[in-house]
Amino acid sequence: MRPLHVHPAMQRHSKTSWLALASSLLIVVAACGGNDDAAVSARDSSAGNISADSAAAAADTAAIRRAAAAHPTSMGPATDSTSGKTGAKSDSSASAKKKTGPDSAIRAVAAVQLKARTKADSISMVAEIRAGLKNPAWPVRRPPPLPGSILPAKRIVAFYGNPLSKRMGILGELPQDQMLAKLDTVVAMWNKADPTTPVQPALHLIVSVAQGAPGKDGMYRQRSDPDLIEKVYGWARSKHAILILDIQAGKSTVDSEIPLLIPFLSRPDVHLGLDPEFYMHHNREGRDPGDKIGAMDARDVNYAIDQLAAIVTKYHLPPKVLIIHRFTSNMLQNAEQIKLDPRVQVVINMDGWGQPWLKFDTYARCEESEPVEFTGFKLFFHNDTKKGDPLLTPLEVLALVPRPIYIQYQ
Repeated sequence: MRPLHVHPAMQRHSKTSWLALASSLLIVVAACGGNDDAAVSARDSSAGNISADSAAAAADTAAIRRAAAAHPTSMGPATDSTSGKTGAKSDSSASAKKKTGPDSAIRAVAAVQLKARTKADSISMVAEIRAGLKNPAWPVRRPPPLPGSILPAKRIVAFYGNPLSKRMGILGELPQDQMLAKLDTVVAMWNKADPTTPVQPALHLIVSVAQGAPGKDGMYRQRSDPDLIEKVYGWARSKHAILILDIQAGKSTVDSEIPLLIPFLSRPDVHLGLDPEFYMHHNREGRDPGDKIGAMDARDVNYAIDQLAAIVTKYHLPPKVLIIHRFTSNMLQNAEQIKLDPRVQVVINMDGWGQPWLKFDTYARCEESEPVEFTGFKLFFHNDTKKGDPLLTPLEVLALVPRPIYIQYQ
């Protein structure tokens, strides 16, 4: 939940420098996207600015809506819109002799991006989509979903926080009735943006809250009273929403916190979230929460998966959803060792705040480039907009590859 880490390419130039360097968007995109194929630059440079003609943009908007729940590569590889050939196989000299249109990543961004977005936002978004389209690991090969699985048939849209704090998220910022009414509004937005993937509303409650002081047991976390969890569970049920219980363990451990939640996790509509930002172990041992961004290993995640899977089996429940927050590489170590179990659906959630180009860059680095199973994307009503940027819209988020199946608002 801290400011997003800046990609090394962006560290070399400020946002202003990027704009000054970009004589045209697409020339810079080719460099920023990590594709040094001359054919790509030659093919795309004639497209000029990110704004495509309105007819193509309208067509791509419709296509994105139709394909939002489909295979992440449904937009296809980056193609020459005149010849239909892929960029990897196009002849750069031949491309230079004739004008060609923008590739599919550029068309997707042009179709959905707000006019208020900066060129840096466009560059980062195009680069992320291209990277996702080229990554053969998406979609992840996973066991077929079991009956009752939420994902990928539905998209979870969650409000995050704790009712005891107005500063931790929308769940506690507004009175209950106003918060739930706003959730209805946001759910309707996502259903409209992607009618093919119905929304499953959710409340994402922080039940172990990281603290700056050690507390009586020295664990730097405060556990929520069961009565509070029960109250928020009632709010969720009133909206046919699921409840996600989130653990900020501090200096405690996953295997110390999860067993206390089993009375709630044994219910069919209660799921789990883990926040490595406040997990002070591994190479963060000895640090206090908030001093350094924490770190979690695949072993911790696998323990949670085992516990949830056992609960599903014991109580004859539909599969559980496990949300793992991530906005730095170090937050989730050895992600490739996370095991997949059809009883537990794992979502790696892009949890950082900042301007759109930072969020896209972080999504590419922490979620797209290290596939686990599903991805999520977090939106901050206040922190994402503090520099005047409009909040990312559902259609903008749906254009990312892979398409996030879990959306969290704070």
